[in-house]
Amino acid sequence: MTQQDLERIIIGCRNGDQASFSQLIDIYGKRCFGYFYRLTGNKETSEDLLSELFVKLVEKIGSYRGGSFDGWIFTMASNIFHDHLRFKQRQTHLLDEHRRRLEFGPKVVDDRPDNDELQIALGQLDEDVRELVMLRFFSQLSFKEISQIRSEPIGTVLSKVHRGLKRLRELMGDATNYE
Repeated sequence: MTQQDLERIIIGCRNGDQASFSQLIDIYGKRCFGYFYRLTGNKETSEDLLSELFVKLVEKIGSYRGGSFDGWIFTMASNIFHDHLRFKQRQTHLLDEHRRRLEFGPKVVDDRPDNDELQIALGQLDEDVRELVMLRFFSQLSFKEISQIRSEPIGTVLSKVHRGLKRLRELMGDATNYE
């Protein structure tokens, strides 16, 4: 797909053409789902976040002003993910408060997928680093695009991604340095 093809599809979306929206979903659906899945580790949650992203895409396509469309759509995806985290933290806080009132001890729940070593290792990274690694390698954004999305200096992004990859290697039992 060329940049001109993408621009033609975006213009179609702005004009309300459903076929253009379908094409955009075909182009970005798998990448965005993978981004959400690697961050959440949950298929249903990822599908919900992806649906929310595409609803926002329909609502906000008129605000796209050119530049990297990948960066634009993954900025929205990142914002949706962070909204999800805030909501999840509020829910957890409310449940913990309710549990304390009822004088129940906290329960440990292990909801990690047992069959995905990478997913388990990603789950052990802090959320900030995990998101950066996913933006770079799964969503295939450049360090410059990630820097712009996150409003962080490119050196900070490079450093965090490097540390995240190093930690992933340690967690997955591969101390070999590939750099």
